[in-house]
Amino acid sequence: MNTKIRTLEPTNLWNNFADLNAVPRASKKEEEVRVFMVAFGKKLNLETTIDKIGNVIIKKPATKGMENRKTIVMQSHLDMVHQKNNDTDFNFDTQGIEMYVEDGWVKAKGTTLGADNGLGVATIMSILEANDISHPAIEALFTIDEETGMTGAMGLEAGYLNGEILLNLDTEDDDEIGVGCAGGIDITASKSYTSEKTPANTTAYRITVKGLQGGHSGMDIHKDFGNANKMMNRILYALKEISSIAKIDGGSLRNAIPRESNSIVVTNDTNSFEDEFYTIAKAIINEYTTIEDELEIELEECISPESVLSKEDSNTLLKAIYTTHNGVFRMSPDIDGLVETSNNVARVLVKDGNIKVLCLTRSSVESGKMNLAYNISSGFELAGYSVELSGSYPGWKPNPNSPILKVLETTYQTLFNEKPNVLACHAGLECGILGTNYPEMDMISFGPTIKGAHSPDERANIESTQKFWKYVLQILKDIPVKA
Repeated sequence: MNTKIRTLEPTNLWNNFADLNAVPRASKKEEEVRVFMVAFGKKLNLETTIDKIGNVIIKKPATKGMENRKTIVMQSHLDMVHQKNNDTDFNFDTQGIEMYVEDGWVKAKGTTLGADNGLGVATIMSILEANDISHPAIEALFTIDEETGMTGAMGLEAGYLNGEILLNLDTEDDDEIGVGCAGGIDITASKSYTSEKTPANTTAYRITVKGLQGGHSGMDIHKDFGNANKMMNRILYALKEISSIAKIDGGSLRNAIPRESNSIVVTNDTNSFEDEFYTIAKAIINEYTTIEDELEIELEECISPESVLSKEDSNTLLKAIYTTHNGVFRMSPDIDGLVETSNNVARVLVKDGNIKVLCLTRSSVESGKMNLAYNISSGFELAGYSVELSGSYPGWKPNPNSPILKVLETTYQTLFNEKPNVLACHAGLECGILGTNYPEMDMISFGPTIKGAHSPDERANIESTQKFWKYVLQILKDIPVKA
């Protein structure tokens, strides 16, 4: 890791971020980072507990003169999205993130950076360990598994927290204040397929789609980035009369727009196959050349597989994915520029006799979320797939009369001489879920500028982080007195 990161200002925040990033912390694999955070709290002699689901809660009393202010909950999630470039040799289970500084940004070498939500975690750590920062009583809530189900927030029971205000540090533009977010639901379509022995006198090819930007399947869904799974399906559909599919492996996590996809096919008509492949590949690249200038669609001969899908299973699969909506489904009629409902075709895996297609559907309107989920499910069910809907979580309804919103707006204008952007986002934040068991808690979300979250292009702006830190410290001073 570039030691220059530890010299950046504010040094306490960046050092805590570097320490955190040395610990593997994939969603649903938070054991090591949980131990790390408990040790951190106990080293400070602060009350530190782990709830039943695995969230870590550290409580710190108010500093002198702030005892009469409302208790606040400062919240961020411990897990991070694990994504890497195809040519990056990296083991997320054993290695810490390799960071460097470039042109005013902190980046990672070929992997996600973990600034989402590591900068929020590091900020809270810095406040907990400080002796020279004025603040009211703090309940630091570090949740688990935000990125793949929000099970930490869902599992947090009533009674663990007493705070009246929640500051969620998980927004990705430093001039924005989040007051609402989308809910989501996972869609998993599954089917076994009939394998047939690979025909004689055929040639096998590996098709690769790579170089796409990827990104956050909520925050970036409206940007029309390419989806590798949909592109691969389009290619295979164009080739379906002159080839047979042996394998497809595309995408990874539900909350990441898929950047890469690989397939293996066989054909007994190589000339027609190659002509058709290069025709469709060229067409796709030309369509996306403005927004996806690093897109590559490659073809190479490979070792012939032992078996392929039957024509019936292949055609059903390709048509089912073709009909599956991807991207923005509906814009909000109430909030200008807000995506209301969307879907990400996140993962397609065809291997060893089984087909799985994973989607994440989001919406700020519960009925809209379920409408699109049923829309997608119906297409797969008609194709003979079994469909599971799981991991449903609610959105966070905006409260324009929120008292803490007024505090943050006033503080921002005073510090930076401009108005912040108050908005709802299409990402999933934990606020709506946490509000289920803490309905009286006043909630707000904000954070430093992070770009490319959920992709290896993720980067954190250094100047913005300094601005964010200044903002946080002033907010702590401006927390209102108890009623």
